[in-house]
Amino acid sequence: MRRALRIVVVAVILLVVVAGGLAVWLQHPLIAAIEPPAASAFDPADVERGARLAALGNCDVCHTVPGGADYAGNRPIPTPFGTIYSTNITAAPGTGIGRWSEEAFRRAMREGVSRRGRHLYPAFPYDHYTRLGDDDLHALYAFLMTRPPVETFQRPNEPQLLFAQTWLMTLWNLLFLDESRFRADPQRSAEWNRGAYLVAGLGHCGACHTPRNLLAAEKTSQALSGGDAGEGWRAPALNASSPAPVPWDEAHLFAYLRHGWDPEHGAAAGPMQPVIDGLARADESDVRAIAAYLAAQQGEISPERRRLAAAARERAAGPPPRPMPGEEQAAAIFDGACAACHAGGPPTAPPRGINLALSTAISDPDPRNAIRIVLDGIRPGEGRAGPWMPGFAGAFTDTQLAAVLAYIRAHYGNGRPWADLAAEVRNLRGRTR
Repeated sequence: MRRALRIVVVAVILLVVVAGGLAVWLQHPLIAAIEPPAASAFDPADVERGARLAALGNCDVCHTVPGGADYAGNRPIPTPFGTIYSTNITAAPGTGIGRWSEEAFRRAMREGVSRRGRHLYPAFPYDHYTRLGDDDLHALYAFLMTRPPVETFQRPNEPQLLFAQTWLMTLWNLLFLDESRFRADPQRSAEWNRGAYLVAGLGHCGACHTPRNLLAAEKTSQALSGGDAGEGWRAPALNASSPAPVPWDEAHLFAYLRHGWDPEHGAAAGPMQPVIDGLARADESDVRAIAAYLAAQQGEISPERRRLAAAARERAAGPPPRPMPGEEQAAAIFDGACAACHAGGPPTAPPRGINLALSTAISDPDPRNAIRIVLDGIRPGEGRAGPWMPGFAGAFTDTQLAAVLAYIRAHYGNGRPWADLAAEVRNLRGRTR
């Protein structure tokens, strides 16, 4: 018995020693602090370009608490690693990045390691930013280092027990981080390559639109085939498996990405709305490049998809549906709350809502986006025009909401009924309280 106990004790000691040695070996060196440079030290052209790139990458969304100072951090981000609080990336010398050299900034962006050598969690999408070229990183650095310094108290992260030791992120990086830079495809146009670079890198589209494995790494073999956008929203596929009734093309994608809505697909809502707000401030040529690249991901449009698109357009042009036996209550709710904006009338344009036969959310095999849109509504970004829809969270019971969505799916969707719709409504209703 004593011998067995000694063996266990020795094994534990060895494990601790090995883990401690591994932690030391995996540490990254501190990069020396610099004296905060004056804003005038940066080329205004670089600052302006960095501003447009930051808008494209939506840096302000994660690094700003609603109602707080821009880029001052502390926004809570729920992740599989736990709740991570974004960092202050203003030029504040104490709690911001005012004393960071450009070398330290590049390392954080490409390797996920802070100036002090601490590993960052991949809630910060450095696994995408590692694709960025030196010129774009320089412009972003110039922009951030000229943001008004705001000193804040950085809230500590609340990681899950397994990830409490940030050095474990080195193991995650060894498994999942591909640090190779973007390589242009010589067989493709310059616009396509620019779009591919932005989608894979600064735009980090795969962070939401790609499924993840048990360790929260993107399944790169299923890139852009749909994923979890958080907060109860689903990010639909951006490739040939898109659930859109009418296949996306370059013109429709540009309209949606630049303005937040498209008459044959729908309006941006939920986590996508701030992305649209950022793209509205980005270079138009960059948004067009993203649209060109994503349109190419649709692949060859098959005869079956063309048939489904024609059927969706035919439903959209036809008369409002007639309720089937047992649908009377759902039809009455639809007529009272939905039909005035979504059924009949002239071609879709604000203030009218999209014809539901063309709605990606209604045709999606997953009902989450449709539920969240009805609960939360749709509102354009502050100071911007666009489709507006009130939220009905306080108007419908769970039973009524499930009934009217089942009715819409049956008459306007191109797929089978949503499974467990009532349970999904109850689950997402709880998230909005």
